[in-house]
Amino acid sequence: MKILFKRFVKYKAVALMMLLMWSCGEKKPEEQQLADETVIPVKITNVESETRAEPIRVAGTVASSEEARLSFKVGGIVSKVFVREGQTVRKGQLLAVLDMTEIDAQVNQATYSAEKSERDMKRVQNMLKDTAATLEQLQNATTGFDVSQQNLKIAQFNQSYAKIISPIDGTVTRKQINEGEFAGPGTPGLIITSSRRNDWVMRVNISDKDWARLKLGDKANVQLDAYPEETFTGTVTNLAQSADPVSKLYQAEVKIDPAGKRFATGLYGKAELVSSQNRQYAVIPVEAVIEGNGNKGFVFVNENGKAKRIPITIGYLDGDKVLVLQGLENVKEVITSGSAFLTDSSSLSIKK
Repeated sequence: MKILFKRFVKYKAVALMMLLMWSCGEKKPEEQQLADETVIPVKITNVESETRAEPIRVAGTVASSEEARLSFKVGGIVSKVFVREGQTVRKGQLLAVLDMTEIDAQVNQATYSAEKSERDMKRVQNMLKDTAATLEQLQNATTGFDVSQQNLKIAQFNQSYAKIISPIDGTVTRKQINEGEFAGPGTPGLIITSSRRNDWVMRVNISDKDWARLKLGDKANVQLDAYPEETFTGTVTNLAQSADPVSKLYQAEVKIDPAGKRFATGLYGKAELVSSQNRQYAVIPVEAVIEGNGNKGFVFVNENGKAKRIPITIGYLDGDKVLVLQGLENVKEVITSGSAFLTDSSSLSIKK
């Protein structure tokens, strides 16, 4: 009797275990199915299209439009510098001079050589008349005379440019030479900027795409750190025709109207250049963009009830709107509310 009772208990335990396993086995597919069918409620917004002139935002420093970087024509020891940084100078004023010992000696040497070659040429001319010299000898003497005259001109030219003279009325903004130093030929020693009140520009560097969109006469708005509450108007007056070999950027020059304010070389600021060339943009709400980084980002769209993540190129922000350059060419709607919870192929429930 005891044996039968033990077998009954054993069979009952086995049956209970099988029932639990069957029960668990039935719930797993149901739970998986529910997980697979998770639906995320979202809202969608129509993609609008607008034609605008995208502003170009850059930074730069203020300078005089007329700037002279002055140097000596020849190298030598600096004998005297007559100005200091910040000093006002007049056009034609002597600013610096080299030690003239070697340069004057070169001029004297060229002068003596020219005088000797002239005597030689005249002597051969007289000898030719007496048939004591040949035509070839006269031609050689004449050539020697001409060469000596050109050497004299070179020496005299170098002598005249062994000093620095201001070509404009302005201010010495930088002095890079001192008395007793050796100054190399062509190395800027003094930088002079014009002192005219309304002669101020901001020089900025722009990309090749922005360079192609700008033209002379385009307007600009300039804000300077020195005058944070002021906005100055400007005009694009120069566009470089070649890129900087290092940065690969093009320099643009914006002439600024100081509007009575006092400007100085080196003032830092930002400029918004307004291109006269328009572009077509796709316009979407800012909440539709996810993972924005610079001008790159992503949006989700509805594709047959499933979420699809696509990349976009952002032009610029305009309040609560994003103007998109690329990525939405064939897209009519984007997901706004709920996009932060989506992944590719998420099931969607469109809310009104």
